[in-house]
Amino acid sequence: MNNTNSTKVDRAMVLAAGLGTRLRPLTNTIPKPLVSVGGQRLIDYSFDLIRGAHIQNVVVNYHHLADQIRAYVGTIKDLNITMSDETDALLETGGGVLKALPLLGDKPFAVLNSDVIVRDGAHRSLDKLIRFWDPDRMDVALLMQTTISAVGGHDHGDYHMDSGGKLTRRDERVVAPFLFTGVQIIKPHLFDGMKEEAFSLNRLYDQAEKRGRLYGLVHEGQWLHVGTEVAIKKAEQKIQGQ
Repeated sequence: MNNTNSTKVDRAMVLAAGLGTRLRPLTNTIPKPLVSVGGQRLIDYSFDLIRGAHIQNVVVNYHHLADQIRAYVGTIKDLNITMSDETDALLETGGGVLKALPLLGDKPFAVLNSDVIVRDGAHRSLDKLIRFWDPDRMDVALLMQTTISAVGGHDHGDYHMDSGGKLTRRDERVVAPFLFTGVQIIKPHLFDGMKEEAFSLNRLYDQAEKRGRLYGLVHEGQWLHVGTEVAIKKAEQKIQGQ
């Protein structure tokens, strides 16, 4: 591994701008990152991972019901949080990160989705991903969950992984053993030359894969999908140990 001071991941972005359409009507009045599941807001699960990795500088984007996101994030005092305003246009995951790049700096940074729950197992998962990160070999590192252990998510998976962690996206006709948790480390130079518009980070994953520089690390804890009210109930039962 090559995680010297010059390459250490010390910033993170939490993606909190989504509409949460599958959770309507609940998300007509509450932004999905502020929905309570298992006794805390969804966005707090992301903040917990960030704290576990000893990261202080965090960017949070917002779009839907922006005033609520801004107000809640303003109550978080132990992290240095900067907001990225997407109220003019929803930019999806890739466009949202691109817009926030001036706030994230020129070193690799972590990105976390706030619409799923990632809970640590025996190790602090984001901290472990940072230790796994090797900028000499990797452009993107994704935290992966075994498909069979995911709760409430799709059962066809996203990627195959070799013994060294290199990822290959599954063919649409094939089931893959790993799915992406929504936690990742990415290099900012991958956005060079891209226009500020709506696009998915999957575009960058595919480019990194073609270069042989897309890697994954298996998550040892829980991954809980909370896209519907039924999924929320399943997640809460899992958190409560049922």
